[in-house]
Amino acid sequence: MQKIVNEIDTLQSEINKHRPLDPDLLKQIKEYYRIGLTYTSNALEGNTLTESETKVVLEEGITIGGKPLKDHLEAQGASEAYDFVYQLISKKEISEEDIKKLHKLFYYRIDEKNAGTYRNKQVFLTGSKYPTTKPDKIASEMSKFIANLEQFRETEHPVVAAALAHKEFVFIHPFIDPAYAVNCVIPRQVITGYGGQVGNGRVARLFMNLILLQEGYNIAIIPPIMRAKYISSLEKAHTNDSDFLEFIAQMLKETQKDYIRLFES
Repeated sequence: MQKIVNEIDTLQSEINKHRPLDPDLLKQIKEYYRIGLTYTSNALEGNTLTESETKVVLEEGITIGGKPLKDHLEAQGASEAYDFVYQLISKKEISEEDIKKLHKLFYYRIDEKNAGTYRNKQVFLTGSKYPTTKPDKIASEMSKFIANLEQFRETEHPVVAAALAHKEFVFIHPFIDPAYAVNCVIPRQVITGYGGQVGNGRVARLFMNLILLQEGYNIAIIPPIMRAKYISSLEKAHTNDSDFLEFIAQMLKETQKDYIRLFES
């Protein structure tokens, strides 16, 4: 792990040579990652929009024929949540209310009642042998999570702190997944394990990237092709988180290399 962390810091030093960025260029890069992050994070959860279709939906407001309305609404929600992340960068901290707002921005179009509200039902993840937090324990576990988050950030490298925050949050699974909760079970026919978290997974990845941005690092994009490894390493993290930490670090490293290529093209 230390080797890849050192490689990340070397790449980040290369990125920092291009800073501060011209405001117009900074805007272009922000929009570039808006499309990339929205597409990949949604695709990990079964959203059928391609990257080019996601771009059309977000930039032109056009619906894609033959694609579910839900998929369009998820793209729009992810884009709004992405904008909120940029409002939080200068805070250097993350609160429970920030996390609730991220979830609400993702899903108020789909399920206004549950968006941004901790769940009051027990849920089960298909493909996972570990239980999620009981509803009556969520408030206390989230308070503990915020305290642990500050400890992670004080004692760990930013990429490790961000990955640990992602892991701890999805193990709590504080939100009901809008429009998918039926009889207290979260079904997702084509997605098993943590890929079926829908709202919780999207929020986890977004505030993981918020932590990285607040610490001056690049975001980490997880391509849909890496979904199986992402899910399996997260499941293993219940007993040993080394694979998951290394996976997130590798995703950050690859995104950094992509960022550097933008300046070389």
